[in-house]
Amino acid sequence: MKARVQVMLKSGVLDPQGEAVKRVLGTLGFDGVRGVRQGKVIELDLDGDDRAKAEKDVTAMCEKLLANRVIESYNIEIA
Repeated sequence: MKARVQVMLKSGVLDPQGEAVKRVLGTLGFDGVRGVRQGKVIELDLDGDDRAKAEKDVTAMCEKLLANRVIESYNIEIA
């Protein structure tokens, strides 16, 4: 079973990496970009086929390690 976790900064939290990407895109001629938010994607290969257990385990992983809940939010996809 595979899990994909998308971690993004919460709205209202400054994103200096996103601002740097936006600025460079402008210098490359991509003037229509109004904003950039940068995040991370974490892919996990999990044992077993119990979808509910996988979702519970991955949620615990996010809460304990993969996401900083103070400034980040996360979304989990189980496949």
